[in-house]
Amino acid sequence: MLRDLLHGGKPPETVERTLYRAIIAKGREPHWYVEGGVPDTIDGRFAAITGVLCMVLLRLEQEPDKTQESVCLTEIFVDDMDGQLREIGVGDLVVGKHMGRMMGALGGRLGAYRDALAAGDEQVFHDAVKRNFYDEAPAATALAHSSDALLGFYQHLTALDIADIMAARI
Repeated sequence: MLRDLLHGGKPPETVERTLYRAIIAKGREPHWYVEGGVPDTIDGRFAAITGVLCMVLLRLEQEPDKTQESVCLTEIFVDDMDGQLREIGVGDLVVGKHMGRMMGALGGRLGAYRDALAAGDEQVFHDAVKRNFYDEAPAATALAHSSDALLGFYQHLTALDIADIMAARI
C-alpha cells in the first residue's frame, strides 16, 4: 500500500520489470501461433510466455549472483497473472486456486525444461515442448518450429552477456 502511495499506484520501474516486458513481448511473437501452431488462447499464450520465461530463468540460474533477480521476475509473473485473472473476471474466491495451478505449471515446466536441457537430447526437449505447449497433438512442423525456436532462444541467451539480458536485450 505504501508503495502505491509513493509511486502513484504503480510499482517503481526495475530492471526486472523491463526484462519481464521483453519476455512477454517474446512470448507474444506471432511465429508461436502461426508457424508453431500454438493455440491463440489464454492457455496457448500462457504456454508461450512461460516457455520464454523458463528459458530466461534457466539462464539466470547460471549466474550465482542473479538469484534475487530470478525471484523478482517470478514475483512479477505472479502479480501479472493475478491481474490477468482478475481482468478476465475470475472472482476473488477462486483466484488463489488458479494461481496455485499456474505456479505449479511454471515450476513443472521449469523442471521439465531444465531436465531436457541437461539431457542434451533434442528429442527430450521436443517432448517437453509438446507436453507444455499443446493440449492436442500438433503437426510435426508446428512442434518442430516451437521446439527449435525455444531451444534456439535458450542458446541465444547462453551466448549473451548477463548485462545484455538484464538490460532486456534478449
